[in-house]
Amino acid sequence: MKRFPEIFLNDAVKIFTALLILFLLQDIGLMAQDRSELERNKRRIEQEITLINQMLQETRSTADLNVNQLVIINNRINSRENLIRTINNEISAINRRINNMTHELEELRQELEELRESYARMIYYAWMNRNAYQRIMFIFASRDFNQAYLRMRYLQQLTKHRQLQAEKIEDTQDRLEETIAELEKQKQEQQVLLAEQRQEMENLERERQAQNNNVQQLRQQETELRRQLAEQERAAQQLQQAIERVIAEERRRAAEAARAEGRAPAEAFRLTPEDQLISDRFADNKGKLPWPLERGIITGHFGEQPHPVLPNIKIANNGIDISTTEGSRARAIFDGTVTRVFNIPGAHNVVILRHGEYLTVYANLAEVFVANGQPVNTRQEIGLVATDQRESRTMVHLEVWHGNNKLNPAEWIAHQQ
Repeated sequence: MKRFPEIFLNDAVKIFTALLILFLLQDIGLMAQDRSELERNKRRIEQEITLINQMLQETRSTADLNVNQLVIINNRINSRENLIRTINNEISAINRRINNMTHELEELRQELEELRESYARMIYYAWMNRNAYQRIMFIFASRDFNQAYLRMRYLQQLTKHRQLQAEKIEDTQDRLEETIAELEKQKQEQQVLLAEQRQEMENLERERQAQNNNVQQLRQQETELRRQLAEQERAAQQLQQAIERVIAEERRRAAEAARAEGRAPAEAFRLTPEDQLISDRFADNKGKLPWPLERGIITGHFGEQPHPVLPNIKIANNGIDISTTEGSRARAIFDGTVTRVFNIPGAHNVVILRHGEYLTVYANLAEVFVANGQPVNTRQEIGLVATDQRESRTMVHLEVWHGNNKLNPAEWIAHQQ
């Protein structure tokens, strides 16, 4: 009965220690995972800034400052701010690792000191009993054979324990040195990130100043900007009307086919099993569809947005605008069929693809590589993206429709990794 509490306590200590080790390992794993994710995010943003710089270099080939330059600068500022936030998160993660390792270092030093003190006491005891005659007499002075055997085993275990303690001291010393080296490495990484943070803050400040200067200059061209905005609105309105005509015409044809087959009009809009499968797959891939360009940045967002220069002016967008570099090609974001290819002044060539109940629209194409009724595959090139020579702007306009409802394409394409 007296041993039960002691045994229970020892078991509880073992369980608590095991759980503590498990939690520490999980924490280390999460820290490594967070760091890996931060580094991937940082690389992605840096690649984005590189692309933006390349696009900005193309726009600067024109003699005059234009709205496209300002939009790209605004995107670079946003990317730079995201990069700074990511660097700050990396610095915070490293600071946590440094704090944890500093604590671990202190525990290892304390453990090493305790091991050395314990080992010193064993060495002193062994020195005091180093005489072989004394060890023999210690055994022969036993009451019986069993006690003599136990004393002999005790001396053997004492020698073995001393060896184990020496090995443990050596192992702890190695871990201590490894921790010190890793701590120094983390501090060096911290200094590199702090320097990078300072540099990015300086870049951000310069870009914000350039942004303010550009806005002031462009506001002096208000008449020209309003004329350009009116052209864009007319093109957007014509595009929407063309899309609505396509939808209405397909419904009319479906209704005529239904009547010819003796089906009720309500059944006219039913999809074939193949079309239904494509439609379901399209819906299931929301947020995972590939981009219509190999690389690009969103420079025009869905819905109403404030004009980048003109105060109190809103820009309505039925889709998103994705800017890229000159010579880029537009790609289908999902398997489908070419429903219509046509041209709209101000929007260049337009391709509409059907994916069951869904439509995707690709506008501002200088050349088209597909024809009406042609099946297309995901990522298949459908046209060359047009470049506005006046502003050196290369952009594809993407829309997603479900029936008569306009959807936000940014919610359907995958987040860039």
